[in-house]
Amino acid sequence: MEKLSLQEEEVMQVIWQYGEGSVKTFLQEFSAPKPPYTTIASTIKNLEKKGFVTSKLLGNTYIYSPNVSEEEYKQTFMQGFIQNYFNNSYKEMVNFFVKQKKLKPKDLQDIINMIENNKK
Repeated sequence: MEKLSLQEEEVMQVIWQYGEGSVKTFLQEFSAPKPPYTTIASTIKNLEKKGFVTSKLLGNTYIYSPNVSEEEYKQTFMQGFIQNYFNNSYKEMVNFFVKQKKLKPKDLQDIINMIENNKK
């Protein structure tokens, strides 16, 4: 699965949130200033070519739905991210955020609690 561009990710976020709809439906979910209709339509066509969405013709309107779940995409992207930037070490990733002062002791304790609760 390839990494999506920022624009493609933004459109996929809307599609994942909405589940199914037309270009017009998805366009309504963007905040102002809204991108042009043609930009969203073109992006969705690219996502379809890449296999991220599927379409069906309903009357004279194409209805699009996700072909890849948000969870699948996150898992693939995050695995690559951890592998490429942190030598496949989640510990190194956490350490990076601690050094950047992005994680506080309370956050780390919450992470420990999540890990311990998932063991059961």
